[in-house]
Amino acid sequence: MKELLEIKNLHAGVEDKEILKGVDLAIKPGEIHVIMGPNGSGKTTTANAILNNPEYTKTEGSITFNGEDITNESTDEIARKGVFMSFQLPEEIPGVSVTNFLKYAKNKITGKPVKIFEFKKELQKYMEELNMNPKNMERSLNVGFSGGEKKKNEILQMLVLNPKLAILDETDSGLDVDAIKTVSKGIEMFKNEENAVLIITHNTKILHSLKVDYVHIFIDGKIVKTGSQELAKEIEENGYGKYKK
Repeated sequence: MKELLEIKNLHAGVEDKEILKGVDLAIKPGEIHVIMGPNGSGKTTTANAILNNPEYTKTEGSITFNGEDITNESTDEIARKGVFMSFQLPEEIPGVSVTNFLKYAKNKITGKPVKIFEFKKELQKYMEELNMNPKNMERSLNVGFSGGEKKKNEILQMLVLNPKLAILDETDSGLDVDAIKTVSKGIEMFKNEENAVLIITHNTKILHSLKVDYVHIFIDGKIVKTGSQELAKEIEENGYGKYKK
């Protein structure tokens, strides 16, 4: 099967600091991949490089998505092509309700007018599944939300926008067991044979409720080991020590 995302020999960093030092990664439709590693190993830099965040500079390598070279595409264009990313610290936007934000985002991604009745019905269905308070829909985006509410909101955005590739950066960070189960449920609701998920994490809590295809260990800007879900269990028990130089 053809790769949905293919990263080849990617070198990238911030200002004069090189963080990624030759990353190779291929993700096919229908797969869930996990990137794990200690802080500063390059996990989040990889996600930002895929979306071509202008704060990060690529110095070598290429990124192909759905058969197209997106190495130097703008972030907006990459998002329109079907790449979604949730953030460790979701932004707060005063004065813009969750509903209006999602309507605007869906319109920008699809390029089509949003049918309000169908849209609200879809929102209601997803919110019930994620055990979200419906009153939050009229609140300003993430303003005054708890950490768990913000992360659920990111999963709601993923479901509404329905991208081809969802990159979840530390979505489980700071969540209790119940909230992690809800996030895992949202990933399962999203996942099908035509899309893919890339989970970035430094622990294994979110993996307890998910079946993943590949786990990649990042150390010092490189993938040093790839394995099955059993690799995540090994890291949980023994840490990253054996993979560090």
